Order: sequence, then C-alpha cells, then structure tokens
Amino acid sequence: MIDARDRLIIALDKPSVEEAQQVIDRVGADGAFYKIGYQLMPIGGLDLSQRLTASGKKVFLDFKFHDIGATVERGVRSVCKLGADFLTVHAEPDVLAGAVEGRADDPRLKILAVTVLTSLTQDSLTRSGITTKLEDLVLKRAEFAAEAGADGVVASAKEAAAIKSRFGDALRIVTPGVRPAGADANDQKRVVTPAAAIQAGADYLVVGRPIVDVSEPAEAARRIAAEISSAC
Repeated sequence: MIDARDRLIIALDKPSVEEAQQVIDRVGADGAFYKIGYQLMPIGGLDLSQRLTASGKKVFLDFKFHDIGATVERGVRSVCKLGADFLTVHAEPDVLAGAVEGRADDPRLKILAVTVLTSLTQDSLTRSGITTKLEDLVLKRAEFAAEAGADGVVASAKEAAAIKSRFGDALRIVTPGVRPAGADANDQKRVVTPAAAIQAGADYLVVGRPIVDVSEPAEAARRIAAEISSAC
C-alpha cells in the first residue's frame, strides 16, 4: 500500500521560490510530494524541482501542456531531464500521443491527462459551447488518456468513482480541489474532503492553501495524511 504521505501532493502555490522553500522547510518530513505549477515555473520553479528531487522528494509538474503533438513531444522530452514524477497535459488525442511519445521509456515520469478543471461547472461548460454532460466529458477524456497509453488523469473526486468503475487500476486518479472539513472552497467548485476523495477512488490528492497558507503547515499535512490513512 502507498504511504499516505506519498498520496498527499502539496501544491506550492506561492509567489516566489523563497516562500515555497519556506513551506517545504516548515513541513519537513511530513511532506513527500510537491506540486509546482505556473506561478513558480517561470521564476525558478524548474530549479526548485531539481532540488526537491535531489533531496528525495517527489515532484508533480502541473504544466498542462497543450499544443500540436510534435511540440508536446519535444517539451516532454525536455521535462524528462528534470527527474519529475508527474506531468500534466490536456486530454486531447494528439496532445496525449505526443506526450507519451516524448516520455518514451523514462522509468519515472508519469503522464496525467487533465479532464475537466475542478473550478468548472456544467454552467461553465455551457457558456463555452460544450453541451456534453460534465461527467460524460470527463469519462470521454479519460478514455482518450487510456487509449494513448497515459498513466492517469486529473479529475474531481465527484467523477473519480465513475473513472475507477470504467478503467479500474489502468489510470491513476489525481484529484485537486480537496478541502478539509470547514476549509474555504476558494476558487474551486467541485470540492470534497480528503476522506471522501479517497473513498470515491482517488489515488492522489492535491492540497494547497489548507497546508501552505496556515500557521502550522506540518500539522495540517499530518492531519490530512491521517485522514487519507483512515479512509484507505
């Protein structure tokens, strides 16, 4: 069984590498897996990723690549040199094919397909001209991921059970928008508690502000890891 700390991905959504490093230092041994996204990527996030890897931590690069397949392939080949564990790309067939080709036989990097952002609702999709039911769209994009040979998907826990039912263990499910009971939802819409996400079938949980923006981040990480353990 995966250790609960390895299933908790702490989102380093901070405005500087220095502040992100402060979080890492304060969380200490209670943090094993960290996410680096757009906020840090252009200001030292890639160097931070390599330092985390060198220190024995796992790294999730949430870059959401979305371009023609050949461009994505070259980008993923470059990412392989960083030693990261997870990388996100958009769940479109050409994008996924390029990402899987770029990853090749790298023993570490896993390709995750972004299905529908947890900040979106059915109304959000409708305003964008998408009339497909949200859950059906998530499943269709998960199907694209499976067909392309990707390793997993990023999806709300509200769709995790349906994904697990259809694809079993063929796709890892990484779930953002996770909030402990009583925490603010902020800009997320389809949110659940850590226990509910695990019970729904999520394999990994991404948690940011409830850990990185509190006075005792190590304690917050321990509480969430304990909730994950109890739900397994």
